Amino acid sequence: MGAYRITGGNPASGEVQISGNKNGALPCLAATLLTDDPVRLLNVPDIEDVQVMIKLLENLGSKVVKEDANTYTIMSGGRNGNLKKKLVQSVRGSILLLGPLLATINEVRLTPPGGDVIGLRRLDTHFIGLSALGASCLINEEGEIHIKSEGSRLKANDIFLDEASVTATENVIMASSLAEGESIISNAASEPHVQDLCRMLNSMGCHIEGIGSNRLYVTGKKKLHGCEFRLTADYMEAGSYIGLAGATGGQLLLKGVDPEQLRMIRLGFERIGISFVADGPSSILVPKNQKRILAKEVGGHTAKIDDAPWPGFPADLLSIITVCATQMEGSILIHEKMFESRMFFVDWLIRMGADIILCDPHRAVVNGPSQLLGSELSSPDVRAGMALVIAAACAKGVSVIQNIYQIERGYENLCGKLQALGLAIERDV
Repeated sequence: MGAYRITGGNPASGEVQISGNKNGALPCLAATLLTDDPVRLLNVPDIEDVQVMIKLLENLGSKVVKEDANTYTIMSGGRNGNLKKKLVQSVRGSILLLGPLLATINEVRLTPPGGDVIGLRRLDTHFIGLSALGASCLINEEGEIHIKSEGSRLKANDIFLDEASVTATENVIMASSLAEGESIISNAASEPHVQDLCRMLNSMGCHIEGIGSNRLYVTGKKKLHGCEFRLTADYMEAGSYIGLAGATGGQLLLKGVDPEQLRMIRLGFERIGISFVADGPSSILVPKNQKRILAKEVGGHTAKIDDAPWPGFPADLLSIITVCATQMEGSILIHEKMFESRMFFVDWLIRMGADIILCDPHRAVVNGPSQLLGSELSSPDVRAGMALVIAAACAKGVSVIQNIYQIERGYENLCGKLQALGLAIERDV
């Protein structure tokens, strides 16, 4: 599975190119199933999750041509391939095959998907949305998902999702793109990667209004055509490198970002004493000299950082900001509202010497600054794994992080990028 060996104490300094959005790449790859024409995708991150999704498409008969490390041309085939159980279970994004397969071949059977172990990942919202379009949805005794259209073509509807689930919203959007009539999707997720999918579908001939809001209007078409689409930058990766610079005391220039996607992230990091400034239209600079003081509320009380659906602070960055807070002066409450197992990774930080009180599965009080010590660690999920990398970079001594497969699922060429920034990191096979 591989491991990282990191000798801490070096500030991360220099410049780094931010890759394409992982969470945008997966639905956009799945959306290629909605047309028989070739689709060219640019700025696709070269990461494990993308490679697994491509293998799933090839299992379904798609022809995939890799033009370079980040560009693919994909032409869908018969869509009747045998999806390998191991592949489906290795990536949560495999759930995104439900919408396009239902829309094109009217029936799909899928082993429950895998991915990060960060708490309950409901399927109910997917079923609510797809059922409203005229599909029957069930999970059989073997645990297999079986969804079938009740007619030859899905029917548009006024759909209200019971939660703003990103993948459920994306599945319903893709299914609606070939449904008969105009669908209204309320309580829709509106994250930048959902917006990417909507813009891609519009370039394929669909008509979607309300992009970026929680109410989408999708006018389905009988047929979609091919397109060329460039994925936007991964704001989660950008947030991770902001945290790395702030925690280690280095100065980083992040290139290829969309500053509009970083507005709430800016507010979150400012609460722990880390700021950044624009450096041109698509770059930001995290300066070396930072306040490094955990903010107080206006009334003088301990401040809180909590996550929320977009445009709230991203749940995926709470792990990152928790580690950063251990290096700042003061106290802060971290409140993870969305996943009940994500905060358990702080046990690793406590082992390294962090002063953290885990109040319950959702809340932790961080007191800083703490001198972290090199330790033997294991990555529980993508973002917590990156958080442990940052902790190791701050620590005194050597840390070894196991299970780095979980980290590299979401970060392109992480070891190479960190070495270029001056960190003492080696990858053991």
